[in-house]
Amino acid sequence: MSVILNAIPRKGLPLDFPVSMPLRALKPVTYGLMHLVVAISVAFVLTGSWTAALAIGLIEPAVQTVAYTLHERAWNRAPAASVDATASAH
Repeated sequence: MSVILNAIPRKGLPLDFPVSMPLRALKPVTYGLMHLVVAISVAFVLTGSWTAALAIGLIEPAVQTVAYTLHERAWNRAPAASVDATASAH
């Protein structure tokens, strides 16, 4: 995969990223774009309306971000179970 990504010319692209920026930093950006495309596509297939698909596709990631944050907070508040304690219980 890195061979393919390294073969992509970086100069002259509309988004000319600094050379010092690690390529891994692009992963969340490309994942976010993929998420939008999938959400909009699925919404279009279900509704047949580009207006509804765009609305759903843009609102869903925002709601998902809030839900993820709440999920992480809940897990961070949960007491950590010790591996030794669970192993000795069996």
